[in-house]
Amino acid sequence: MHNVWRMKVVALAAAMACWGQVSGAAAQDRVNPAPYSLDRSVIMESTPVDPTPIERHYYGWVPPCEDSWALTRINAFFAETERSFWASPLRIQGYEKIREVAYRPWGYGKIPRRYCEAMALMSDGKPRPIYYSLIEDGGFAGIGSGVEWCVQGLDRSWAYAPDCQMARP
Repeated sequence: MHNVWRMKVVALAAAMACWGQVSGAAAQDRVNPAPYSLDRSVIMESTPVDPTPIERHYYGWVPPCEDSWALTRINAFFAETERSFWASPLRIQGYEKIREVAYRPWGYGKIPRRYCEAMALMSDGKPRPIYYSLIEDGGFAGIGSGVEWCVQGLDRSWAYAPDCQMARP
């Protein structure tokens, strides 16, 4: 923080000297061979670090947690997984208590993600916590948004083990 203030003071003094704003003996004694040239490295603000090159093509356009497209996609993939791999008739019938947990938790140098959690109302009558993330350019072949999800207690392949923690930020 001290360096930032020092740079601001040096930049202000340099700018004032170049434009003739300094009065008194200090201005008369100073010889300035290039009155309008400033070293840009001196004039710095405390701004966030410039994003890495990979980040520059992302805009942070990630659907909200309540987006019907994302929830419908989770419903369809969950039903297909249960039917195909586990021979189960279990389905997600609805959602309650949808809320955002984090947005871009690892900063601007990473692919934008929105982490959400909700209560999934299951066809067996038992509500279960579900954790999901919406990912910019996470769709097939990097086109469109993508979604990753985990229903607590039903991660039978342990893809997000232990207990869906790998589906959370």
